Amino acid sequence: MNNKEFIMYLEDFITLSKLKKDDIFVLGCSTSEILGNKIGSATNLEIGREVIEMVYSVLKKHDIYFAVQCCEHLNRALVVESNIMSKYFLDAVNVVPTIKAGGAIATAAWEKFDNPIVVEYISADAGIDIGDTEIGMHIKFVQVPFRHCFKLFGNARVTGLYSRLKYIGGERAQYTIDK
Repeated sequence: MNNKEFIMYLEDFITLSKLKKDDIFVLGCSTSEILGNKIGSATNLEIGREVIEMVYSVLKKHDIYFAVQCCEHLNRALVVESNIMSKYFLDAVNVVPTIKAGGAIATAAWEKFDNPIVVEYISADAGIDIGDTEIGMHIKFVQVPFRHCFKLFGNARVTGLYSRLKYIGGERAQYTIDK
């Protein structure tokens, strides 16, 4: 895998999306797609652990909260640290992700996090989708795609999404915040 390039991509993404301390970042990832297989057909926990470790280390350095999307068998719920749940008034669900229900990435996050819990939904500031896992439902409106020269992680397509404030008021309005 192209780990150094992916870490550079993450750093570029954090800068361009203007993520700051205590913002929420969502990761959706298919280890099957990284390996060049159909999503959900070749789940690999070792790759999941490697991806989680990379993303975790970068986000921790920036004090950005990390949410990890489960697979469709858990309705794309998210693994988070329990302090995020209480801080953002999120609804917990009673499940522990596994390889067969949750996927490798969510299972690896459950192992890595200090006090993990699964929440049903989140409204994150930004996120990265590796392998077309469809994280858009977890990103605040208005969503802006992140274009970069780093397009593949292994064999999986990489797509970044970040949010910006809505512009309202039409042509006579003035805007003061650029995010």
